[in-house]
Amino acid sequence: MVVKVGVAKLGNIASGVMAELLLDERADREDMMTFMATSGTKLQKEDVDRVVSNLKAWQPDFAIVVSPNGVLEGPVGAREDLKAAGIPTIVITDDVTTKKEGWEALKASGFGYIIVKADAMIGARREFLDPVEMADYNGNLVKVLALTGAFRKLQMELDKVIDQVKAGKKGAEIELPKLVLNSDNSTKGEFTNPYALAKARAAYEIASAVAGVNVKGCFMTKEWTDYVPIVTSAHEMMRAAADLCDQARELEKGCDGVIRKPHKKTGEIVSKVALISKPE
Repeated sequence: MVVKVGVAKLGNIASGVMAELLLDERADREDMMTFMATSGTKLQKEDVDRVVSNLKAWQPDFAIVVSPNGVLEGPVGAREDLKAAGIPTIVITDDVTTKKEGWEALKASGFGYIIVKADAMIGARREFLDPVEMADYNGNLVKVLALTGAFRKLQMELDKVIDQVKAGKKGAEIELPKLVLNSDNSTKGEFTNPYALAKARAAYEIASAVAGVNVKGCFMTKEWTDYVPIVTSAHEMMRAAADLCDQARELEKGCDGVIRKPHKKTGEIVSKVALISKPE
């Protein structure tokens, strides 16, 4: 069978940039297909409703709702609407979610969730953030999530759900992930060189701290002469985290220790370490 995976992207976080791509990195899987609907940069009700309507019309086997701040009205409404339509739903969101009202309700709900603590909000102040700065920040953040292992852990959790559907499970029978990705579980099993592991852990911790700095600069500081240096420092932190990830990757390359886990056309995950070798 071919599993239908629906992805609703509401607003933007770095995990949303890669969510469906992580499941089919070479676009050759034959066991699943994805459909992605997006609200663009907005989280208004009418934008969210358009996304959910398109997703429901496609009738996926399960859905992924990716958004910043997963307890806002828009993301909450989207997942509730999908649940009411009988579609198992997984929420992928950032750590801000765990600091807001509704977090306990999300944990106790029937939804799956993957909270990515390092997927930190951007320094969204007009005096600082232009399109180039926005793209540069997101590029650094994608690198951090990729090279620390966070994206692999996210992908593995989603693949487990796909495997359950392939095995015949439907609706409430499907066990959905409930995972908070931190520096411990993101980096676990991802490195052969202990120095590379240490650098990756440091990168994840720095990236996780960026959100708090940007919250201070975007919401808690009034004078522009005060908040511009704050959000600038947050972006410098993310750049430093990305640099640490590059260093970790180079250490792994130097000892021919990069762990690779590609998908086969059947969806089976195989693995290899030595560069000149076949994945098994």
